[in-house]
Amino acid sequence: MLTSNGYVLDERRLGELVAVPEQERTDLPVLRRRLQEDGYLLLRGLLDPQAVLEFRRYYFELTGGASDRASYRSVLFEQIVPGPEYAAFCGLLKGWFERFLGGEPFLHRRKIIRQTAPGENGIGTATQAHYDLVYLRGGSDQVLSAWIPLGDCPVSQGGLTYLERSHHRVLTEEAAGTLKRPAVSITADLPALADQYDASWLVTDYSAGDVVIHTAHTIHAALDNASDVTRLSTDIRYQRAEEAIDARWQHDWHDRDGL
Repeated sequence: MLTSNGYVLDERRLGELVAVPEQERTDLPVLRRRLQEDGYLLLRGLLDPQAVLEFRRYYFELTGGASDRASYRSVLFEQIVPGPEYAAFCGLLKGWFERFLGGEPFLHRRKIIRQTAPGENGIGTATQAHYDLVYLRGGSDQVLSAWIPLGDCPVSQGGLTYLERSHHRVLTEEAAGTLKRPAVSITADLPALADQYDASWLVTDYSAGDVVIHTAHTIHAALDNASDVTRLSTDIRYQRAEEAIDARWQHDWHDRDGL
C-alpha cells in the first residue's frame, strides 16, 4: 500500500516510471523527443553512486550532531546549503545539461535538500502534487528540474512519483490561461487528481546515481516514507543561460524564503 500525505493511492492508478534505454542515452534528438512526449527522463546511474553516497555521508555527519530542530536548521541553512560541497555536487550535472540544452547551462542558486524520516505522514509532510512553473513565473518556462535521490530510494522510502503525461494537459490549460494559479501546490489528494486526469501515478525503485529530469509543466509529488530509513534527496534546476531567469531563485534556499 502506497500513501502520500496519508492518502492511499489506488492500485488501479499506478504505473511504472520507465528508464531511458541505454541505446538512447547519447542520442540527443531522441532524448529531447522523449522528454517532450513523457515529461520526464529517468536516467539510471547518470551520477557516480560513490559521489552520491559521499555527499549523503557528508550531510549526515554535519546534521547528526544537531541536538534539536534549531541546531539542525542552523547547520542546514548556514553550512550545507551555501557550502562548497553542495555546489560541487550539483555542478556534476552541468556537462549533461550543456549537451542536452545545446548551449551554456545556468544552474539556479536556489537548490533544495529534502529529508523525510521514517513514519512521517499526514497532510503537510510529503511534497504535494504540483508542477514547477507555478513557482518560477519570473523566468523562462523551459527550466528543467533534476531530482536526485541521495542514496538508494525504493518506493517504500517515499521518492518522487509523476502523474503520467500530465504536462500535455498542463501546457494546454496554461496556454488557455486556466491554470495560472498563485505559487501553491495543486492538492495533497493524489488519488483524486489521478481520477481527474484519468492518469496513473508512475513509481519506481531508485538507486544511488539515478537522476530524473522533468519539465516545468510535469505534475509530480512525493510518497510517504514507510521504510525504516531516512529519505534524503535534492532537487535543482538548470536552463539555458541566454533565456529569461527568475531573479527570486538566485539566492540560497531557505525554508522561510517565501517561495
